Amino acid sequence: MIRNHPTELTYTLYIRMYAIVEINGQQFKAEAGKKLFVHHMQEAENGATVEFEKVLLVDKDGAITVGAPTVEGAKVVCQVVSNIVKGEKVLVFHKKRRKGHRKLNGHRQQFTELTITEVVA
Repeated sequence: MIRNHPTELTYTLYIRMYAIVEINGQQFKAEAGKKLFVHHMQEAENGATVEFEKVLLVDKDGAITVGAPTVEGAKVVCQVVSNIVKGEKVLVFHKKRRKGHRKLNGHRQQFTELTITEVVA
């Protein structure tokens, strides 16, 4: 005999939905709850809500809608977690052989960290 077994099973309906959105000239796959690191957005403040309406593709539980060039009425709503996040350091080394010329440059790209709250289609 099985004890503490529910007589009715409850199911939660999960709709798989994602969108391809263009942010600052780059395309990202956006799903609710995911984090994105985009090129630095100067106008964004920490904790602010940002909407992106340049949605190129929407997949709503297998039904794919492709925009020409964008999907009308679709948008991605994000919250700014951190305005300035520095990326990995990239080292660029220049050398001219037999001349003793060496030059080393370093660069760290600044990013804005976003959390996707919802995809509206």
